[in-house]
Amino acid sequence: MKLRQETSDDWWEVEALYDLSFAPGREALSSYRLRDDVAPVAELCVVARDPDGILGGVIRYWPIRIGSQTALLLGPIAVHPTRQGEGLGGALMRDSLIRAQDLGWARVLLVGDAPYYSRFGFEKLDHITMPPPTNPDRVLGLELQKGAWAGLAGRVEKARH
Repeated sequence: MKLRQETSDDWWEVEALYDLSFAPGREALSSYRLRDDVAPVAELCVVARDPDGILGGVIRYWPIRIGSQTALLLGPIAVHPTRQGEGLGGALMRDSLIRAQDLGWARVLLVGDAPYYSRFGFEKLDHITMPPPTNPDRVLGLELQKGAWAGLAGRVEKARH
């Protein structure tokens, strides 16, 4: 698999993979309200293609705000069902998190399963509130810079234009 930045030519295939990977109505989730009318962080939106050019996986990131601080909202991440179990999701996570750190981002937030994402260093964020109806036990964060989540509390909001 070759990992590279997503381009506009990938859009339809990426959206089709998200539709295949997630339940109908995925765009009704509260995390999507944080993405409405906000451009993703293009340098961190990565696709994985095999040598024949077939899309195997994708990850996207979006800017968000918590008070006066910025953060990245990771997601969605998806791996095609025929490629699951090969470590592709982990490769997308590791590669994109290194890219985010190299670009100077301090912190990453996601809504997901702690047992899965803890292996990448994500931990439950007790003082960060996602828009409802989000289960607070699924609000996880990762520091890309030491102390990036220390003392930060509040509600997650859309990035300002």
